[in-house]
Amino acid sequence: MIRKYRPRLTPATRTYCLMLFLCLQSIMLHPASAQRKKQTTKSDREVWLQHMDKVARPVLENLAADQLKEKMPVALSDRIDNKESRTQVAYLEAFGRVMSGIGPWLNLEGGSKEEVALRDQYRQWALKAVANAVNPAAKDYMRWDGGQPLVDASFLALGLIKSPWLWEHLDKQVQEQVVTAFLTTRSTVPVYSNWILFSGMIEAFFANYGLDYDPVRVEFGIREFSEHWYAGDGMYSDGNNFALDYYNSYVIQPYLAVMLDVAGKQNNRYKSYSPTFGQISKRYAEIQERLINTDGSYPVLGRSIAYRGGAFHHLADMAARQQLPESLKPAQVRSALTAVLHKTLDAPSTFTKDGWLQIGLYGYQPDAADFYITTGSLYLCAAVFLPLGLPETDTFWSAPPAPWTAVKAWAGQDFPADHALHLH
Repeated sequence: MIRKYRPRLTPATRTYCLMLFLCLQSIMLHPASAQRKKQTTKSDREVWLQHMDKVARPVLENLAADQLKEKMPVALSDRIDNKESRTQVAYLEAFGRVMSGIGPWLNLEGGSKEEVALRDQYRQWALKAVANAVNPAAKDYMRWDGGQPLVDASFLALGLIKSPWLWEHLDKQVQEQVVTAFLTTRSTVPVYSNWILFSGMIEAFFANYGLDYDPVRVEFGIREFSEHWYAGDGMYSDGNNFALDYYNSYVIQPYLAVMLDVAGKQNNRYKSYSPTFGQISKRYAEIQERLINTDGSYPVLGRSIAYRGGAFHHLADMAARQQLPESLKPAQVRSALTAVLHKTLDAPSTFTKDGWLQIGLYGYQPDAADFYITTGSLYLCAAVFLPLGLPETDTFWSAPPAPWTAVKAWAGQDFPADHALHLH
């Protein structure tokens, strides 16, 4: 009896064949629509720019026109702790967080004519927005004293550190008003948690641009995390107690990276800790990449989950600074973060009819808001756009799309095992 040869297909091959069959079937049944789709396919960078524009435009365009407080609706958590105060600072929240995410892109030069035109527009908006935010005579003058203003002044400081172009092109009077606004935050004693980094970041801004700064505030933030709050396997606790949330990404590791970099230029005080921090930050980048599921979703854990893609501030920052670990190829990180963008920003009801973000993770989910969440808080999602500061010729953008760990694992492809980081 002659047995017919039946080749064995791996799961990955079966998946590929199925996808190929579906594509061919679609082309045969709808050749015209397939051709149109081919002609209109956008690159990942174009997709990112489109999402960035949708998020940032309402904030910067209106603030540049001195009408942010007039136009931006302020939704508050049902559990808000101080309605009046939270409403007043929501505008600085939106502005500071957007700037922290798009700062590197504003600093970039070149690109397609469409991108250059878009950047030129945003640069003009940003210059006017900063001027209005710090001008006591402007309708959109921000509140700079108190607890929450410390937080979001630090995000603006972070954005200005990442965009020397913007700082250098501000009028001297506006620069002086920025300094005055930032100095106002010194009267706020930060909570003994990641908040000590907010004070440190503002001083890092002063140091970065050759202004008088308080090295103790920088030292305090770096020392507490480096000597007391490292919890192991690439993660710090947020204060004395560890919590399984995304604060290592929202704030802790991206802030420490900038503060160590700026402080390192002032003296060699942290030279011995920088290699250790490099190991920690690379390990946490690996963890973050593995948290992204095949569809761009990720574990719904911890407070501030309404920050959406801001949960991957650290991974985006590592890519933007070209410091990803060897285990992560830039293209796979780009593909994973692109999936996050689609998952969190394309969901129905993510934006109001006028284009403002709504509270939620996947669409409008008001019960997901912690007691401090406002419309302005949501704009930390802009942190995911940091890699737009890399030119389109960089491998992060130019390499073909690549599967990330979850895609490989759940398609039956081989993937590297995961191992904890043990510092010695």
